[in-house]
Amino acid sequence: MGRRDPIGHAIAEVYALPVRSKLNILLRRSRPTDASALRSILYDTFESTWRPNITPAAARAFYEEERPSRYIAKRGNVFWVAECDANVVGFIDWDGDFINALHVRGSHARCGLGRSLLGHAEEEIRKAGLPCVRLETDTFNAASQSFYAGLGYQEADRYPDTEWSSDLTTILFIKSLS
Repeated sequence: MGRRDPIGHAIAEVYALPVRSKLNILLRRSRPTDASALRSILYDTFESTWRPNITPAAARAFYEEERPSRYIAKRGNVFWVAECDANVVGFIDWDGDFINALHVRGSHARCGLGRSLLGHAEEEIRKAGLPCVRLETDTFNAASQSFYAGLGYQEADRYPDTEWSSDLTTILFIKSLS
């Protein structure tokens, strides 16, 4: 039967791979066949990062509205994915100079995948002639704030997070590419 979300939808199984000091990472454009793995990554990062910090109503809406499936249907064809041992374990999505999303499966966090994906996006944004990269995180996510600061991103603004209806604050980070 497999894993199910709280609404009862099937979730692709999470494969916990052994973490090695040197992973064989392949970055590539996403394919339609990656949709299940991408959904699984989004559910994984939602449960570990967002769900503990949002209201129960916002969490319910995430599942009931099938936000991962809708997001992948809308933008999945432009994602770049990180593949490790033939498994998609992370992805990045950007438009112009703005990083829409950077997600890495928890089993592969702190292995350099996020850094590799972000570095790839930064290089493509630089090649497009744009002067900077912008992205957002929330104030509760200290790990991502530290990650971005360590890569040269500077806090530029704070404003209410309207996506989750949970009284959160979003932080805008900017990194110059010059």
